[in-house]
Amino acid sequence: MDAQKELDTRGLNCPLPILKAKKALAEMLSGEVLKVVATDPGSVRDFQAFARQTGNALVEQTSGEKEFVHYLRRR
Repeated sequence: MDAQKELDTRGLNCPLPILKAKKALAEMLSGEVLKVVATDPGSVRDFQAFARQTGNALVEQTSGEKEFVHYLRRR
């Protein structure tokens, strides 16, 4: 998936990946996609809840061996 912006939050634990994503999304235009790479396993459910609460669309989530990638579309 193509993303207009990528955010590397590897090594950061909750709530930092969410806070950094929130800041990045605020700087983006409506409809643009943000890719967030995280190592915190809790980020999977955190980004699901974040999308529900903010109205931004969680377009895709993938899980690798030690990395979790989240794609959010700015509302």
